Amino acid sequence: MELKFPPSLLRVSLLMLLFALSQGAFAQTKVVQKLPDKTRILFLLDASGSMLDQWERPNQTRWSVAKSILTHIVDSLGKNTKLELALRVYGHRSPQEIKNCKDTWLEVPFSSKSASLIIDKLKEIKPKGVTPITYSLEQSANDFPAGPGYRNIVILITDGIESCGGDLCAMSRAMQKRGVFLRPYIIGLGLRSEKTLECAGRYIDADTPGKFSNVLNEAIETSFAKTTVSIELLDASGKPLETNVNVSFVNAQTGSPMFDFVHYLDRQGRPDTVQIDPIVDYDLVVNTIPAVVKRGIALEPGKHNVIRIPAPQGNLLIKQEGRRDNSLQSIVREKGKVEIINTQQSNETFRYLTGKYEVETLTLPRRIFTIDIQPNKTENILVPAPGVVNFNTTATGYGSLYTLADDGTQQWVCNLNELKPQFSLTLLPGQYKIVFRVKQTTGSKYTGFKKFGVRSGETVSVNVFK
Repeated sequence: MELKFPPSLLRVSLLMLLFALSQGAFAQTKVVQKLPDKTRILFLLDASGSMLDQWERPNQTRWSVAKSILTHIVDSLGKNTKLELALRVYGHRSPQEIKNCKDTWLEVPFSSKSASLIIDKLKEIKPKGVTPITYSLEQSANDFPAGPGYRNIVILITDGIESCGGDLCAMSRAMQKRGVFLRPYIIGLGLRSEKTLECAGRYIDADTPGKFSNVLNEAIETSFAKTTVSIELLDASGKPLETNVNVSFVNAQTGSPMFDFVHYLDRQGRPDTVQIDPIVDYDLVVNTIPAVVKRGIALEPGKHNVIRIPAPQGNLLIKQEGRRDNSLQSIVREKGKVEIINTQQSNETFRYLTGKYEVETLTLPRRIFTIDIQPNKTENILVPAPGVVNFNTTATGYGSLYTLADDGTQQWVCNLNELKPQFSLTLLPGQYKIVFRVKQTTGSKYTGFKKFGVRSGETVSVNVFK
């Protein structure tokens, strides 16, 4: 019985030609990162005994359909000079009763002329065994030759779930993280949305022969469709006017960074257009302070995608009276959170997302300011100029310095252990108390203390025991 194939199958060769031509045309525009020129596709084919089950019509099995459609696909792809194909098959050399969970073989390795070899090999294979999917995927890591300049893609075609144990999802993630291949396509033949396969790759259910032909073509077309994206960073008014921020595309499955670029707007206010691989789902990280993350972005292959991210920002400037350098550092946190999001230097302006923050200056004593960053405005923090205190403790020893509040309470500032008898500290204006005991004394009764005040720009001498 002759199988009829949809027009989409005939589009593959034309699509491949257009993809090759588009690489040169796209190179004339602003490209941040160029995709590899060449692609490798490994067909990982199920030839277990269940593939001989009848499918939809008498005398038509899943194997006969898969073999026929895959033969036509491979034949149409074989003429492309920027594509290499390979075929790994499992479950076809050992019968089911043996349960050979290592029955997986690279039947046709990658080469520029492998299409005819794959077609011939498909004629020879007879399904018979079990379904060692996880082990087969693990072995496929050895099928891709080493070396840069290629996109490695796996298309798994199966009618059953794992029969030999193993964690297919964990194996797939590990392979992707190592960079062996991109997110696999998994085409299930009559599996009715098999949940155990969805976490391992982009699962597509093909419950009829006609749908199998369509989804296999879709996987091929997606692999070669020129896909572009632009990022619009929205200000507080919802306008795409924010820019000059690093943007990171992260593999949503593995957490591995795919590429980065610094956002740019041209004179007309248009963001850069970048080419991106549509096979992978992405987490988009806009590296504002703090970062904005949009997770699980699935791009539409073959089209221009626009991703809009709200990222309204304002400015923060920290100064200290009398200080012209940037040596004063301050810790910045989001209000109510403990994580440090930035360490900012004095006399330098930083941009932050709009919202409330706590700024802790690394002065003695530390000061904490609560601020509210407003869109396109600058929040200023002015730290008073310090004074200098020259201490005399007679001898080395142990002690602490405290600030004194108007209500009589005190707050620890720092310890003064085993310093030289004469030392100096630079302190912010305020009221203080030093508590100190000389090291060589024989009891706490020899503890001395003294209260003193500090003013901006002044020098104070404090003799603890006089």
